[in-house]
Amino acid sequence: MGATLEQISGYLDNQGLIYEMQPEKTRIITQVEADHVDNFLIVIQLDEEGEFFKLFVPEVLIGVQDHPHKAAILQTMLVISWETKMLQWEYDVSDGEIRAIIEFPLEDAILTERQFDRCFSGLVEMVDSWAMPRLREVMATGVDPGDVALGERLLLTIEQEAPGLLGLLEKAMEARKYRGQFPPLRDSS
Repeated sequence: MGATLEQISGYLDNQGLIYEMQPEKTRIITQVEADHVDNFLIVIQLDEEGEFFKLFVPEVLIGVQDHPHKAAILQTMLVISWETKMLQWEYDVSDGEIRAIIEFPLEDAILTERQFDRCFSGLVEMVDSWAMPRLREVMATGVDPGDVALGERLLLTIEQEAPGLLGLLEKAMEARKYRGQFPPLRDSS
């Protein structure tokens, strides 16, 4: 059963998108407007006679192969995969291509329009609005700005789950600064 290119082209027609069908490669290529991705191409590919669905952005991030912050970039991609549903990253070591991808088996199920729309809009939103600004920051600085957000979420969770604990931790960290030092001199005047 699975899916067909004709079925998916109907879903794209319903979204008013322009696309190119490539039946010999069992794929459709389309493009969307984006704020943080230049030339935002999306490939919709069916493998295994339509029983395996792929939706990906090829060459989404360029220049990583010899980048000085390569390890931080790849680690951030893994963290983003951990933090999101569906979104995965692929890195081709032979040429340095990085893809953002959503893929899953259909086997004997059909791909509904609702499923397709969720995958399509999710891929666009997660990559353009969230992942690319974060990855560009990592490329520029070598530091994942998501780490700061994670720390803030952790503090909020502690505050909600254990009221008063943050105050105790703050006092303990302050006391640790002075451990091993002489106590401050008192003013005798």
